[in-house]
Amino acid sequence: MKSSRIAWLVIAVLLSGCGKEAKPQKVQKQAVQKYEKTVTLQGSVSNNTGLVKSGKIEARLPSGELLAEAVLENSARYQLQIPAGTVLPLILSFSPTDNQSADKLISVVVQADINRYDISPLTNAIAQQAKALGGYTLRNMTQAAEDGVHVPDANKTSAGFRGDPTKQYGGWH
Repeated sequence: MKSSRIAWLVIAVLLSGCGKEAKPQKVQKQAVQKYEKTVTLQGSVSNNTGLVKSGKIEARLPSGELLAEAVLENSARYQLQIPAGTVLPLILSFSPTDNQSADKLISVVVQADINRYDISPLTNAIAQQAKALGGYTLRNMTQAAEDGVHVPDANKTSAGFRGDPTKQYGGWH
């Protein structure tokens, strides 16, 4: 009798799991960002040797449509007027007009509430990495930026510190 109770209990436990399906994971849909009104984007351009003071800046949609352009003349700073209703992402590209830099650089606009976008080899690397991750989304740009910053793990937290913890950062805090 005791063994039949155990058998029924085992069967009941096994059957209790039947018919339950795993809940599907919800995919987070990112909100579409766009400029509600005309906005001025501004920033500076630099390469590995410093500020770049000549060249052409273009703002394009991922489809390639040109929205705005500016020319750098003896200044590393640019301003672009972006029309209202522009849906992000927006690709800002720099093309040199002289031999200061042979490389074209880009920066990608993914947030409508930010108006300053510098263009540099770092922004170019982040954009390339985000594209490799699947495209110019806020999530991919954030991940690419985090992956692109090389800080040794020991410098990120106190957990990697070897030595007397009362001496780190000048003592206990």
